[in-house]
Amino acid sequence: MSSSQAEVDIIRTTLRYHQEETTHLEPQVLHNPVTNYADAERLAQEQEVLFRQFPIIVGHVEQVEQPGQFFTHDETGTPILVTRTREGEVKAFVNVCRHRGARIVTDTSGTTSTFSCPYHSWTYDLQGRLRGMRQPFGFDDLDKDQHGLVELPAFERFGLIWVRPSASPMPISIDAWLAPLEEQLAAIDLSAHTVFKAWSVDLNMGWRIALEGFQESYHFCSAHKHTACSAYLDNRSVFVDLYPHVRHAVPLAQVPELVDQPEQDWDYRGNYMDQNYVFPCNFVQVMTDHVYIHTVIPTGPGTCVFKCMMLVPKGRMDEKAQRYWQANYDVVRTVFGEDFQIGEGIQRGLGTGVNQFFTIGKYETGIQLAERAIDDALTGRLVCPEVVSVV
Repeated sequence: MSSSQAEVDIIRTTLRYHQEETTHLEPQVLHNPVTNYADAERLAQEQEVLFRQFPIIVGHVEQVEQPGQFFTHDETGTPILVTRTREGEVKAFVNVCRHRGARIVTDTSGTTSTFSCPYHSWTYDLQGRLRGMRQPFGFDDLDKDQHGLVELPAFERFGLIWVRPSASPMPISIDAWLAPLEEQLAAIDLSAHTVFKAWSVDLNMGWRIALEGFQESYHFCSAHKHTACSAYLDNRSVFVDLYPHVRHAVPLAQVPELVDQPEQDWDYRGNYMDQNYVFPCNFVQVMTDHVYIHTVIPTGPGTCVFKCMMLVPKGRMDEKAQRYWQANYDVVRTVFGEDFQIGEGIQRGLGTGVNQFFTIGKYETGIQLAERAIDDALTGRLVCPEVVSVV
């Protein structure tokens, strides 16, 4: 499999790190205040800004492959209903009836031609338009056009479904937002994948603690001593700042052997795990032959939910393939469990007052870059780009 120029550069950098026994270093150590992890007011601001104003990955195109297919997503605090219209367009709505505010769709997924509220049977079509009401004579002069479902910005890109969890007064440009990641996301062709497993884990830790477990590889040979450590070069990650996103390239243990191969023969994907941070809360974790989509969302002070989809290439799912993918799934659940156990321990230690700040090393680059982007968003320096109209 051919490698892009950016990937050849990453391999070159890794080989240099290995030869010089060094690694990627930021200019300075970051002293991150513990209040960034434990302050209730900051969490409320993060929820309002990061989880309302920016698009996040909520699903895979397979979940709404056909018109009328739908799924729901509740973890951001905004109940989201995603569907595909008869015209083939992906739509997202706030899953709230415009009559008395009941949840319209209570199933997590399914297929339908209309959505009917279980409370009083107000009915909406796949475009979100109010189409029917029981005993409409009791609602004189009600304008149906003003009582359709509230639409959320939704996008189908790179085989994934992205939704901004709040209505937008101006159209946002998903293409401009994802432009720094376009080459990578296009190359892995997630629309040619299928969902092998999807799961959620409720965690007793703040969302930032969970997020940071994927933003450095310094911990691999401590936290994953008997699992992931031996598979990778110890703390030799290469980070590419794609602000506000980050490419985190983690080299497998055999990468030094590439020094004896011509560059044109270098196979990047066969030798790296990419933990791509998609601001503010997603990771597209690209393994050698499959992909994980992670989402970390706060659910309260000191709690979060971790959602994951395991995507594998479409093809015959015979018994051998089933065993192979299941084995990969079992390994990653074990490794994630090791991270989560440590993270929940960190959360328990926050209230002791032992640390006023966390010391983020120069090679814990992903954490440093994410902190800058998050701070920029919370202070208004980073916003989601809007569609620019040409007159």
